[in-house]
Amino acid sequence: MIENKEDIQASAALQPTRAWVRWRSNLLLAPLFGLATAAFGTVALAVSLFDKSGRWQHRIARAWASVVLRISLSPVQVVGAENLQSLPSQGPAAVYACNHLSYMDTPVVFSKLPFQFRILARHDLFTIPFIGWYLRRSGQIPVDSSHVRASVQSLNRGVQALQQGMPLVIFPEGGRSPNGDTQNFLSGVAYMAIRARVPVVPMALVGTYELMPMHVYHLRPRPLYLVVGYPIDSSEYTPKTADVLTQRIHDAIVHMYIENAAN
Repeated sequence: MIENKEDIQASAALQPTRAWVRWRSNLLLAPLFGLATAAFGTVALAVSLFDKSGRWQHRIARAWASVVLRISLSPVQVVGAENLQSLPSQGPAAVYACNHLSYMDTPVVFSKLPFQFRILARHDLFTIPFIGWYLRRSGQIPVDSSHVRASVQSLNRGVQALQQGMPLVIFPEGGRSPNGDTQNFLSGVAYMAIRARVPVVPMALVGTYELMPMHVYHLRPRPLYLVVGYPIDSSEYTPKTADVLTQRIHDAIVHMYIENAAN
């Protein structure tokens, strides 16, 4: 019986990747993935010359995400979609906080969240061809954690976007998990939600680590889950208690992961 997160991940890790799965990925899926990314990235860049709002670029990103998930042969099921509907469609924005397991997390989020949003991403991602070009031209927010002043400036840009009504999607771990375990969260998510006076929606991704772990460059197709938790009201917290809210978000995501990983 699988009782906890560590048992779930150990069980998945014990299953070796068959040779034909690797060859299929390396010779077919990965090249198609790269071609789709380059093609959609080129279209998004062209559209950015005319659309300064990012609306059409976001639609193109959603189309890209759906295509690459089909290429990866990994269907996605959304659990708790009603929690997205509990937020007013035209009301205040929210911070959507999600665990970070794989490069495939981004396509899942883009394909399944039914509204326009912006992401906070490591500033070095903005240097990657096509991906970085899209991030910069579509108004995504780079996070530079090299020193305190840069980090604060990045977070304040996120606060400003929230106050203007734009939802944000953030991976609070600051990078992909090297082993599938949920790492400690940075407090930036809580800080922005508190400063902007918006709720935090915890989300858990399940299966993306097994699909494409860090330092593995072939796809191992499997069903994926995006689990959406109930919005957490940030109004009862202050910047001085941001760490308390951060831990609450972390615990909610870990709980949802464990609850759904054994499916």
